[in-house]
Amino acid sequence: MFDPLRHYLSLHDFEAQARKILPRPLFAYVSGAVEEGYSAAANRTSFTRYGFKPDVLVDVSKRDTGQRLFGHQYSAPVGIAPMGIAAMTGYRSDLVMAQAAAEANVPCIMSGSSLIRLEEVIEAAPGTWFQAYLPGKQEQIDGLIDRVARAKVQVLVITVDTPVAGNRENNVRAGFSTPLRPSVSLAYQGIIHPRWLFGTFFKTLLKHGMPHFENNYADRGAPILSSSADRNYSDRGHLTWEHIASIRRRWQGVMVIKGVLNVADVLRAQGLGIDGVIVSNHGGRQLDGSVAPLIVLPEIVDAAGDMVVMLDSGIRRGTDVLKALALGAKAAFIGRPFNYAAAVAGKAGVAHALKLITTEVSRDMGLLGVTTVNSIQSRHLVNN
Repeated sequence: MFDPLRHYLSLHDFEAQARKILPRPLFAYVSGAVEEGYSAAANRTSFTRYGFKPDVLVDVSKRDTGQRLFGHQYSAPVGIAPMGIAAMTGYRSDLVMAQAAAEANVPCIMSGSSLIRLEEVIEAAPGTWFQAYLPGKQEQIDGLIDRVARAKVQVLVITVDTPVAGNRENNVRAGFSTPLRPSVSLAYQGIIHPRWLFGTFFKTLLKHGMPHFENNYADRGAPILSSSADRNYSDRGHLTWEHIASIRRRWQGVMVIKGVLNVADVLRAQGLGIDGVIVSNHGGRQLDGSVAPLIVLPEIVDAAGDMVVMLDSGIRRGTDVLKALALGAKAAFIGRPFNYAAAVAGKAGVAHALKLITTEVSRDMGLLGVTTVNSIQSRHLVNN
């Protein structure tokens, strides 16, 4: 049988095709970082700091890539990171990513900046995690947390590294904004990218109406395309650990803090009874020059105690996942490549991308001489 995805051999392969499919402003939003791009580049190069020391002559004919997180046995220690406005880069992408992850039995974190109601996604893929950007007022925070609880979300992820918007100059140069502003240039980009125009944008309009930011608050937010509506980024600057403590008292499920890079913040989270942290610099999209998460991962693992430590930012290969596991992470989350995969081939693209990375993890475990993910240890690494 003909397989249209047979030529996609790694996560990297989806990016070039997505560049052709997506209008320039949307591709710039997904691919870009901030300012000089130092953090985004460092995220990738940090993995070159470590080399492997494999164990040889080990029976690796049977390998188990499974990992247990928060009481659930997943099939692999990899997951889909939260990505905003994904339903504009691929038709119903928030939904198809969650469904593909559920079928592959790996975690998927739905973004608070998504364009499909979280209730619809959770109904279609009940195990999906939800990532929240906190509103500015306590009553708004309470309303959002109560809504997430009513939707039967089991794992709540709070992103804490966005007190103000990052300086994404590339977005401005490419004509991207949220909401998108109607213009001749934007219309031209749609016309010269007909596959996206008809397969994502018009299809969405016809079947579901104009997309809105559905999950920033307890109620509906701004439309994605508007000449006058605004998204308010200014209401997060006063948020403190007191707000996290309030949420912890209100939220009865698993609670994870995403965006920590130093031990002091990990200890604060631990003191509040947080269940896990995701070590992350937001994919290099916030403070340029922020340390690559892999570099600080060992000290954070040492400080975290019983909290589950996970990582995102820069993961592209199975070997990257293994290095993160060797340094103490329990799972690694990947963002941009799954966005590209959804833009290229929808749910089938995401499923193929998940198969690629989990196959790499299994193969690399065999080459490293280990049979379970928890047997990957720091002794398997050396500083290059």
